[in-house]
Amino acid sequence: MKPLASGLLTLAVLVAAWALYVDLSGIEPFLLPGPLRVMETLVARHALILEHLGTTALEIVLGLLLGTAIGCASALLVHSMPLVRRFGLPVLIASQALPVFALAPLLVLWLGYGIWSKVAMATLIIFFPVTTAFLDGLRRTDPGWIELARTMDAGRLALIWRIRIPAALPALGSGLRVAAGVAPIGAVVGEWVGSSAGLGYLMLHANARMQIDLMFAALFVLALFAVLLWLAVDRLLRLALPWQPDSFASDQGEPKR
Repeated sequence: MKPLASGLLTLAVLVAAWALYVDLSGIEPFLLPGPLRVMETLVARHALILEHLGTTALEIVLGLLLGTAIGCASALLVHSMPLVRRFGLPVLIASQALPVFALAPLLVLWLGYGIWSKVAMATLIIFFPVTTAFLDGLRRTDPGWIELARTMDAGRLALIWRIRIPAALPALGSGLRVAAGVAPIGAVVGEWVGSSAGLGYLMLHANARMQIDLMFAALFVLALFAVLLWLAVDRLLRLALPWQPDSFASDQGEPKR
């Protein structure tokens, strides 16, 4: 079965179970509206939801780009400079012990209620998986390739740019897939702390007004956007790294792409 068909079938089963639970339990709509009511609200309020989606999507994409750029630069610095590796790597690891969500009020205080505090929040969440994945790829380059390059008088920079970075790209791709999956979290949490637009802002105010159907509609759109973002990143990585084997596809009896 094709992945798209499998995903649609899974979604249909979950929606059917949701509708069945609402009908059999008799739960009040202000606690859990049925899927039909959520879809009716989505159609009726689509202009409002799409307007807020534009803000959240911009925050997520900017955060993904900045987090990727900073994460790649940090991984290269940690790998290439022993001083940075000695003092910077422990700080990098220790920084993940801090609850990132607890930094959201500070980011809003420092950067204001506009878009940049949410972009910074998404960047912080994306930064670590990209850095660690890329750094791991740089460290695990095949030693035979390094020795071969050295026998051809390759310098330090040539080793990094022509050997280590290409070899680390599959690991970086894994980090980017993780980053694409968690990027919406940072933007939405930032909007919950302080914002005047975005899907997080819309869900927060819909919940306060007991408009639970609108909140579920916004949540559905956010989840759909997150899935599409992950699929777009995955597709771009497949095109950019055609030499990376896809054993999962072969295990499932599907042609490699």
